[in-house]
Amino acid sequence: MTEHVLSVALDDAYRLITHGPTVLVSARHSGVDDVMAAAWACALDFSPPRLTVVLDKITRTRELIEASGEFVIQIPTVAQARLEHEVGSRSLHQDPDKLQNCGVELLRFDGFDQPFVAGASAWLACRLIPEVRNQETYDLFIGEVVGAWADARAFSDGRWRYEHADPVWRSLHHVAGGHFYTIGDALDVPLTQR
Repeated sequence: MTEHVLSVALDDAYRLITHGPTVLVSARHSGVDDVMAAAWACALDFSPPRLTVVLDKITRTRELIEASGEFVIQIPTVAQARLEHEVGSRSLHQDPDKLQNCGVELLRFDGFDQPFVAGASAWLACRLIPEVRNQETYDLFIGEVVGAWADARAFSDGRWRYEHADPVWRSLHHVAGGHFYTIGDALDVPLTQR
């Protein structure tokens, strides 16, 4: 399952989400796991690496994060588009078997007791930086990245390599309902000499 997974240096962790993908957010507390979709996640800082994600008050995942102080951000692939849409459309509050019904398979990374979604192209294990005002007023959560991994079939040498990867490894970008775009072709723009 993790045969192609490589550890990503924390100094490069921000690169896993700077291209603006829709993400999967997972959390565990007291034996309960949940995974949800989130379209608003972004890098916040380099060192220590931090990110932000918006989590609605009605989500069970948010409750688990607030209780545990930990969460994982995953970058889903085109191959996971249905899974992304399903976990984003169902609530663990109404469907206690949500993860099973959505076909979510979890994996583990040594030293981390959090649910990681199998098949993603990248994973960022985060420690919650509590900012109660931001969380309550704006639903904005800040996480310090404490572990980062990526699948070498899409990410290597500190960069995404979508132009060389099978298109099923491209990231998803949510627009509305079940409508997504995928990351496009690479474009290198040289710096103009002045």
